[in-house]
Amino acid sequence: MNKSLSLLSYFFTYIAITLIVNITTVTPALASGDAKAPERKTGKGPYKLLILRGGIIINGEGAPARGPMDIVIEDDRIVKIVNVGNPGVPISQTRRPIAHSGDEEINIEGQYVLPGFIDMHGHIGGSANNIPAEYVFKLWLAHGITTVREPGSFNGIDWVIEHVKRSEENSIAAPRIIPYFVFGLGLDENITTAKQAKKQGLGSMMHHAQIDVTNMNVLDSARLGLTTMEHWYGLPEALFEHQHIQNYSPEYNYNNEQDRFAEAGRLWQQAAKPNSEKWLSVRDELLSLDFTLNPTFSIYEANRDLMRDMNADWHKEYTLPTLWDFFQPNRNAHGSYWFDWTTDDEIAWKQNYQQWMGFVNDYKNHGGRVTVGSDSGYIFKIYGFSYIRELELLREAGFNALEVIQSATINGAEALGMEHDIGSIRVGKKADLVIVAKNPLRNLKVLYGTGHFRLDENNKPIRAGGVNYTVKDGIVYDAKLLLAQVKVMVEDAKLKKVESNKK
Repeated sequence: MNKSLSLLSYFFTYIAITLIVNITTVTPALASGDAKAPERKTGKGPYKLLILRGGIIINGEGAPARGPMDIVIEDDRIVKIVNVGNPGVPISQTRRPIAHSGDEEINIEGQYVLPGFIDMHGHIGGSANNIPAEYVFKLWLAHGITTVREPGSFNGIDWVIEHVKRSEENSIAAPRIIPYFVFGLGLDENITTAKQAKKQGLGSMMHHAQIDVTNMNVLDSARLGLTTMEHWYGLPEALFEHQHIQNYSPEYNYNNEQDRFAEAGRLWQQAAKPNSEKWLSVRDELLSLDFTLNPTFSIYEANRDLMRDMNADWHKEYTLPTLWDFFQPNRNAHGSYWFDWTTDDEIAWKQNYQQWMGFVNDYKNHGGRVTVGSDSGYIFKIYGFSYIRELELLREAGFNALEVIQSATINGAEALGMEHDIGSIRVGKKADLVIVAKNPLRNLKVLYGTGHFRLDENNKPIRAGGVNYTVKDGIVYDAKLLLAQVKVMVEDAKLKKVESNKK
């Protein structure tokens, strides 16, 4: 495989396949009115030569932090990484790469440099109408996300491919987009598609639908050649020991979304327990198949604590009113199922998470690949912010901080077959980087656009942190400027809504 192909050529060579059993019930309606991204007016570069001076590198492959280091970038590639000293002493000027007239230098001394983050489940819009692509892209970039796998491509093939191409050309401010399109609408078609994907060496992903999971759980589809599972549907069913069908309540109706998600919160309790014979056999077979788990813990978090997600710090300034309205309870909207959400529903989901997280952590501990996906745009989760929350939830699941970063970077690159170009900080790879002033290994909250809420030395509450720069293809984006631009978009949308309501 030629890993140096352009992104668009890469897409047409390795056309990815999204497998969704009975797609009509699990895919949201095509969003309408989603504005295309405007021409790029922000971000500087790429440069003939750019030197990032004095950063502390977390390389994404599991190595501990190291610095100060100078990183030399030519156009969109890292060409040199130089150790220029030790912490607590002046940087050695004799070791530093020399800058010449016309070269660009950015002093990032004491700041942390990570590989660009990879969101393995990111929709450019979803069910809600009128979500501008610019809003989504800038929130992603502002949180260090430089590559997004776009499952389903709900805005249509032409619309998505146009943005894939424009992102590759960097004529828009956006992460690179890896589109996964939907082929196969039923069980037989999905079996055929999975087999063909495996034969052709194509990537595939699947959101197993509850209405057909008795016919194809995760183990079934992995054996056919599926490479990645989304969420957790199909996994507890593969772990059933004393039953074949989920023990639904008599009143259950799948088209009632509260039924669907409330009962889903009781599913893991029916699965095999940790370290049981069934648990180990399923885990080990998935490992042998080099299967990837993309759990998207964050998208279901409101199920275990609705008030937390409804009142998240970022909603006031960064959530579009169309999204906020879409999140409200509505029997006709996907993921807006808070019809009568109870304490017991939340407790069931808390217990669900314990066993779900236990399997994911165990899978990772035995060498399994776990990636980071957000699935934002639903259930009170917005773009960028929910990706950082997913990192925190992997930490809760038992991952140490370096394992979290590994999942967010090189693991995603490997799952996409792009590890030779992205996913870690190495000479020869793309200049995709996240630069943050505070240490994310100590506290992942410093990656949030709203920062980390803490007390300063003057006994004043402050918000510290947030990504300073996101570098994609050698183009340096001011992450805080991107967030300021998003705030203006949200303010304008709120004003328009007020004016519209007056008419």
